[in-house]
Amino acid sequence: PVNHLQNPRERMAFPGRIRPTKASDGTLTALYLRVSTADQKPDLQYDGLRSYAARAGLHVVRDYCDVGVSGRREGRPQLNALMAAARNREIDCVLVWKFDRFARSTRHLLAALEEFNHLSVRFVSVQDQIDTDSPMGRAMFTIIGAMAELESSLISERVTAGMRAAETRGKHLGRPATPMRVIGEIEALATSTDLSIREIQSKIAGRASRGIIGEITKRVRTDQPMAL
Repeated sequence: PVNHLQNPRERMAFPGRIRPTKASDGTLTALYLRVSTADQKPDLQYDGLRSYAARAGLHVVRDYCDVGVSGRREGRPQLNALMAAARNREIDCVLVWKFDRFARSTRHLLAALEEFNHLSVRFVSVQDQIDTDSPMGRAMFTIIGAMAELESSLISERVTAGMRAAETRGKHLGRPATPMRVIGEIEALATSTDLSIREIQSKIAGRASRGIIGEITKRVRTDQPMAL
């Protein structure tokens, strides 16, 4: 019998269920699945993805499934492992059940699709009927990019309009100014002691941020004459 563990692809220690791989078996495909709670089962996704892969002649080599993880959470270990496998050229295709099982947001989806495109990794979303190897899939990729750019522009415009409206009403924008008395205390501590920024912040009971304390301390200690 063939010892599939001799295949260098199989020696890579990625999470998920691993199947023997053979380059002659077709496109090396990874499945990605996600369920939001530990009580949910990914069986529907598994069955649908395996069935699609069989019909499309895709050779499934690994399954990656995040269990009990929100779609908006960035730290998804199995998704991270999938992306690492793609970057290491361990897979040629990523197969998901739906976009919302894979991406946190439109921006995240676009970033992932751009990376897959750069790596020449095919991406297929079964329920959304999107395949980046097809003309329609490539067109959808362009549309998603345009929508993400439009979303970013609209958010920027709303923020700018809100800031202008606040300024018109005389509202102060940004971080409140540090009182001169507090600045004086920081300058005194920075001049007369060698306390760290964290220690100075503790001495003034956190009445200024570390960034402000750092700026004042650097200015004061840089301006001090050197001891002869």
